[in-house]
Amino acid sequence: MRSTFMGLEASKRGLFTQQSALYTTGHNISNANTVGYSRQRVNMEATLGYPGTGLNAPKTPGHIGTGVQAQSVQRIRDSFIDSQYRQESNKLGYWESRSQAITQMEDVLNEPSEYGLAKSMDEFWKSLQDLSVNPENGGARSVVVQRGIAVADSFNYLSKSISQIQTNAGNEIGISLKDVNSVLEQIASINEQIKAIEPNGYMPNDLYDARDVLLDELSMYFPIETKYEKSGGNALAIAEGSVTVSLKLKNGTSIEIINGKDFNQFRSTSSAVTDGVTPTGPVSGLAVVTVDATGVITNTTDISLSDLNDSGKIKSLINSYGYETGGANNSVKGLYPDMIAKLDLMAKSFAEAFNKLHAGDSTGTPAIQGGTDYYGNQGKDFFIKTSGADITAANIYVSDDIIGDPNLLAASNSKAGEAEPGNGKQALELANIKFGMLKDLGNVSAQTYFEGLIGQLGVDGQQSVRLTFNSATLQQAVTERRSSVSSVSLDEEMTNMITFQQAYNANARMITVIDETLDRIINGMGRVGL
Repeated sequence: MRSTFMGLEASKRGLFTQQSALYTTGHNISNANTVGYSRQRVNMEATLGYPGTGLNAPKTPGHIGTGVQAQSVQRIRDSFIDSQYRQESNKLGYWESRSQAITQMEDVLNEPSEYGLAKSMDEFWKSLQDLSVNPENGGARSVVVQRGIAVADSFNYLSKSISQIQTNAGNEIGISLKDVNSVLEQIASINEQIKAIEPNGYMPNDLYDARDVLLDELSMYFPIETKYEKSGGNALAIAEGSVTVSLKLKNGTSIEIINGKDFNQFRSTSSAVTDGVTPTGPVSGLAVVTVDATGVITNTTDISLSDLNDSGKIKSLINSYGYETGGANNSVKGLYPDMIAKLDLMAKSFAEAFNKLHAGDSTGTPAIQGGTDYYGNQGKDFFIKTSGADITAANIYVSDDIIGDPNLLAASNSKAGEAEPGNGKQALELANIKFGMLKDLGNVSAQTYFEGLIGQLGVDGQQSVRLTFNSATLQQAVTERRSSVSSVSLDEEMTNMITFQQAYNANARMITVIDETLDRIINGMGRVGL
């Protein structure tokens, strides 16, 4: 025989369960625009029927239901889509950073334009041609000197500007590694909170969401893999547990960077590093370090750059900033160092070729006869350096003596001691260096070499923009798939709200009906004749 009040209990359970569903719907609606929020649902299940099993169970016709209960509140999430999103985010992080680096370099080089190095060199060659026609004209000589200064200044500007954006890239590496270390610490902290809550039978869905947002952010910097460890105690079977995060390496192995509440930190290894993460010299690798509560490093795992996958923002920044190749023939490579080295080689080859014709060179076979100036004296080096062993883009400048007296410009091809102010043949030879094949530049002219640099940079820029667009498109497609699964639909939530409200009202009405029934039994029966 079932209890007289069983109906009240069943309806009360229905009332509370539908109320929980309504509260969860309200929570979803409140967070409809919260970044990273996953919609939640109440998992309802029927409570155990009556009577239960046992030798003393009463004999009743049928197995009577006892109502419903909220088994758990679960967020709607697809781990496979999350994994896809992080893979695409990792690729996008690399190509976005690469594209920005190339764009910055294109802005500095500013070619083709009316103000770039190519234009300065064109005007320099033209001024020499004009001088060859009017070698006695002091104004023509001054123009050549000024055009030469403009060429040197253009080299100086390019070298200084690229060095500056290289420094900025180094600072960005430091900032990014600090961000990564902060994210690692936050994930470990959330793991600790989750491990404290789950054993009590609860589902900390909002903490799961916060952790996933951080994992998404981390995946932009490095390729990662995640594993989940179940909590003990009375944790539900669907509880996610704490996450273990590892850095994936190129050879297929991985390095653990988060395990529960424990986490490691990243450092950059370089010939010079400030604040532990910001390089001031070419990067040789990364280090994963374990730091104790007092800030002391207790363990270090070094990672060479060759072991890192070519993906993620950090690797892209290092590839732009500059890195050491290692080995017996260690050298510095990278987007910015390579461009500076090429400009240095161009400046050196161009200046040496010009100086050989202007001042002469007796080291080769046959010897090169230099020009003579307005006074009949042997020409001097036109381009010199401020410091260092060789002329570079950073230190090239025009001789102060020639700047002070443009008549020292060797425009004549007469013999030393024989002044021929009207002879401009050497100036024409100097102008023809524009078309001269320079051995150090691969047997092409300086102009052609520079055009090749600009052309290759343009091709690299187009490739990075295209791959950035492709990666962004794929990430957006995955984002839309994830949103279709996890995001809050206000239309759907409004429908659910009406459904749960009606169920709540029905349970409330059921309680009223049972109350009226019991009232009839208690107060209306056995009163015949009264």
